Amino acid sequence: MSKPLTDHEKRKQISVRGIAGLGDVAEIKKSFNRHLHFTLVKDRNVATPRDYYFALAHTVRDHLVGRWIRTQQYYYEKDPKKITNGWQVEEADDWLRYGNPWEKARPEYMLPVHFYGRVEQTHEGPKWVDTQVVLAMPYDTPVPGYKNNTVNTMRLWSAKAPNDFNLQEFNVGDYIQAVLDRNLAENISRVLYPNDNFFEGKELRLKQEYFVVAATLQDIIRRFKSSKFGCRDPVRTSFEAFSEKVAIQLNDTHPALAIPELMRILVDIERLDWEKAWEITTKTCAYTNHTVLPEALERWPIYMFEKLLPRHLQIIYEINQRHLDRVAALYPGDSDRLCRMSLIEEGNPKRINMAHLCVVGSHAVNGVARIHSDIVKTTVFKDFCDIEPEKFQNKTNGITPRRWLLLCNPGLADIIAEKIGEEFLTDLFQLRKLLDFVDDSMFIRDVANVKQENKLKFAAYLESEYKVNINPESIFDIQVKRIHEYKRQLLNCLHVITLYNRIKKEPNKKFVPRTVMIGGKAAPGYHMAKMIIKLFTSVGEVVNHDPVVGDRLKVIFLENYRVSLAEKVIPAADLSEQISTAGTEASGTGNMKFMLNGALTIGTMDGANVEMAEEAGEENLFIFGMRVEDVEAMDKKGYNAREYYERLPELKQVIDQISAGYFSPKEPELFKDMVNMLMNHDRCLVSNFLFFIFKNPKEWTKKVIRNIAASGKFSSDRTIAEYAREIWGVEPSDVKIPPPNEPRE
Repeated sequence: MSKPLTDHEKRKQISVRGIAGLGDVAEIKKSFNRHLHFTLVKDRNVATPRDYYFALAHTVRDHLVGRWIRTQQYYYEKDPKKITNGWQVEEADDWLRYGNPWEKARPEYMLPVHFYGRVEQTHEGPKWVDTQVVLAMPYDTPVPGYKNNTVNTMRLWSAKAPNDFNLQEFNVGDYIQAVLDRNLAENISRVLYPNDNFFEGKELRLKQEYFVVAATLQDIIRRFKSSKFGCRDPVRTSFEAFSEKVAIQLNDTHPALAIPELMRILVDIERLDWEKAWEITTKTCAYTNHTVLPEALERWPIYMFEKLLPRHLQIIYEINQRHLDRVAALYPGDSDRLCRMSLIEEGNPKRINMAHLCVVGSHAVNGVARIHSDIVKTTVFKDFCDIEPEKFQNKTNGITPRRWLLLCNPGLADIIAEKIGEEFLTDLFQLRKLLDFVDDSMFIRDVANVKQENKLKFAAYLESEYKVNINPESIFDIQVKRIHEYKRQLLNCLHVITLYNRIKKEPNKKFVPRTVMIGGKAAPGYHMAKMIIKLFTSVGEVVNHDPVVGDRLKVIFLENYRVSLAEKVIPAADLSEQISTAGTEASGTGNMKFMLNGALTIGTMDGANVEMAEEAGEENLFIFGMRVEDVEAMDKKGYNAREYYERLPELKQVIDQISAGYFSPKEPELFKDMVNMLMNHDRCLVSNFLFFIFKNPKEWTKKVIRNIAASGKFSSDRTIAEYAREIWGVEPSDVKIPPPNEPRE
């Protein structure tokens, strides 16, 4: 008689970790050995872990390539539409040092991108001449779909100086200048997010934005003109169908130059008249807004445009004139409205409002959560919405369950599949079926066990990486996201100091142990964000070495927060901090990842938190603080942080400690600027304090299950399907392309 299977063995039998499937395992091993020997020229006696990684990568790449080529054929034929002493220090991440086995260079599609020069008026129309050329080299990365044999292409661009770049200078002996000029050209794609607090950084940022836009648009038009796979000659000469075959989604204002660039190509090169070119451009382009913070909406100085992109400045002026003529006809004599709606902002210097350009040049404008989309329509773009309300939509963000559940939390995915099957991986709404098991004691136990396993794993990782011993039975209280005043990591820090003071005040009192982790990066030029990181790490130094506190409170800053670290953090979290000032966070996606992985949200009614509370029930989240309308009312009345400081003794103690240098004894004045900001210039209502009570484990896990069950709406599958149907005008398809070894129909 066979031995009964344990729960773990049963789970392994249906493990979703096996869903992806390897096919012929013997063939995979053979391919791995072939690449180790003949591609890398190594054997197992000398191979390093990196060699094994590359051999495996090449093996998987082989598996993808046939499907990649088949996918492109199908499309053409079907014609479908780091921290030092507590400070953040930026270091170069030379991620291409050893090459990238996943990408394929495409030098045959290298394209010229023009900068500087002047505009010459000719009898054929304006010509952009005497330009400096930088070459855009495409690199393609295959992006496989989930179990559908589809492999799409992500095309990235690298800036290369032309071979004749200042060759004359080199020939007359000015070698240094020739090298400097070449470096200037290739700097365009060398640094991601340059510090734009100075002129050279701003100009480089604008160059980057235009470089990617110009290369991509040339590539789009080349592919539009060639209808069959592999065809290099243009077979389409009319642009009538362009907007039916091409959709350009402007993901925030960074690619906004796609609008004047497409107009330049259509008018100056393809010789379409302005009206026809504008119709095609607006039907092709759509704009997703990601922030309502005024300082985050790009405004480029006219003088910079005039120097770098003179023809585009002319086109933007023409777009603006025609746009304002239309507004003036609708609202005669309303000069204030014309000023508010202009693409050109008066001042010293004059600037181009890139968000206004995006709205005017697109057929659809959307926010990324319902509350955000409503704010967009009633504040930053109200005037535009008054004229074209049908243009404005909402597309609530989503996350992919394949990475953010199946891959990063296989234990949880397994027990879900055991209860409701595997369809939830492609239809996340299926998670609703888990509501039938909210009171199932075995399922409650399994969910709690998976969470504890993840916490133990992450605790071991933290001990290894940070040399900090933490209590895996403590609440893992986590806030991971970009460091920014409006996201209120500082509020979290004030709360941590309050918890510390409570333990110090009553050391014999029983406290629920808590490990507070903050992770994220500050923009290179963002002083206050870097000060927040320094304060949090300084607080950690004090708290983590205080014997009175012990393991009841630990404070850890997670360095170099990135996707690979997120995949460890998120499954281990108990509490997800989503505490932005109401009305400032567009949506958030980390909040969704935590929810799907069984962390409970403590947060404000902001961004997608609002819809998460609707889906799970507000009683299953820990909602605190003001709503948007309360913040607006406080703005009108005037926010006085000193009132809270005087009224709340615990808050006063915290502020006084920071101000007196309690957490920076060697530099008592270190955080004076921060205290000044809190007391006099706090735009984000950080002093509006919070307190939180931990619930009993069984009831906690029931809330966890209700949250997981309510995560269905927040799948990127739903989001993308909505974009497809309601913006791009195509119907999503679940067609499975035949694999390369099967004949095509």
